[in-house]
Amino acid sequence: MWKKKKQADENVVYEEKPKKGKMGKAAKGGIIAVCIVAVAGVALTGSFYQIQEQEQAVLVTFGKPKAVTETGLHFKIPLVQQVTKVNTTIQGFAIGYNETNNESNEDESVMITSDYNFINVDFYVEYRITEPVQYLYASSEPELILKNISQSCIRTVIGSYPVDDVLTTGKSEIQAKIKEMILEKMEVQDVGIQLVNITIQDSEPPTASVMEAFKAVETAKQGKETALNNANKYRSEQLPEAEAQADQIIKEAEAEKQTRINEAEAQVARFNAMYEEYQKNPIVTKQRMFYETMEDVLPGMKVIIDSGDGIQKVLPLDSFTGTDGGETETAATNAAANTAEGGN
Repeated sequence: MWKKKKQADENVVYEEKPKKGKMGKAAKGGIIAVCIVAVAGVALTGSFYQIQEQEQAVLVTFGKPKAVTETGLHFKIPLVQQVTKVNTTIQGFAIGYNETNNESNEDESVMITSDYNFINVDFYVEYRITEPVQYLYASSEPELILKNISQSCIRTVIGSYPVDDVLTTGKSEIQAKIKEMILEKMEVQDVGIQLVNITIQDSEPPTASVMEAFKAVETAKQGKETALNNANKYRSEQLPEAEAQADQIIKEAEAEKQTRINEAEAQVARFNAMYEEYQKNPIVTKQRMFYETMEDVLPGMKVIIDSGDGIQKVLPLDSFTGTDGGETETAATNAAANTAEGGN
């Protein structure tokens, strides 16, 4: 077809008009091809999802959720299935203070102990997601449920302990009881999260004067513990030494006992042997025993004889020169022997 085109010189010029049929089909084909490629790209992109370590997913098909726990690349039907990922690493929140600026939150931290004292206690709660389906669909705010249960258990347990235990020696026991109570209540709630640990970050009296008094009490308790440790150390050092001395005394006594027993048995054996010989020949045995006794007694003995007229004689007479001492001793022995024979 041709149409008029007005020129500047008012001359009429005819130009050819493009055909609508051929150009429209080409444009439509290009648009369709682009759409197909785009849809294919979107479909391919939305057909796969990746699960990382410390991560789980929930795959929803027509409103029915299913947990996917295996890591790696997974396939899903585009526009039909939806995937929601959850973090399964250990997470946490504070009770009694603000984690950002570390400022105290007295609405959460101030509590009353069993002896009716006020105290500020800060806690940190650690948890992790164990059931992603329950976590996403059982409750809209499962962390808030855990926090409310934790605060209730904390106040219940703190209220059953005196202030000294909360500040000093009872922290470990308190933490264990609170954790046990929270686990029991969270098991009933079944919201897909599990308590990992709860710890006391800080505990102190609410006023400065009370704080100083408690510090003094704590110092005294530490001094007591130090004294007890020193006493136990001294006892540990002295007991082994005393036991060793006691063992030594006992062993020496046993040895002395055995020695005396052996000596007594030897004397008994000697006496029995002598008695046997005496029974065989009493006279000879008496003489021999007498001689042996005199040999032991006479050499060191002086005999003084007084006749009644003031004259004293000493037997045996000691020699002034020291040459006849042996003869005098022999004579004394013979005299004693003769006396013994005369008596028999």
